[in-house]
Amino acid sequence: MPDPAQLRDSTQIVLQRDVLAGLDVDVDDRFMVTVATVDEEYCRIVGSPVVIKDVSDFLARNGVAVA
Repeated sequence: MPDPAQLRDSTQIVLQRDVLAGLDVDVDDRFMVTVATVDEEYCRIVGSPVVIKDVSDFLARNGVAVA
């Protein structure tokens, strides 16, 4: 049985809002994801594992480190 934390990590990216600033519109337009505000400091990008991988690659190409 898969570990819930591992599944969650493959379907979401949590970033500080200022790190995503300027790229959030591109991410929302290019990919089938939901960009949601977690709180004043963080936002969450949620999508399928395949799309999250693509978003992670896109963010990396744009200088955003995703762990």
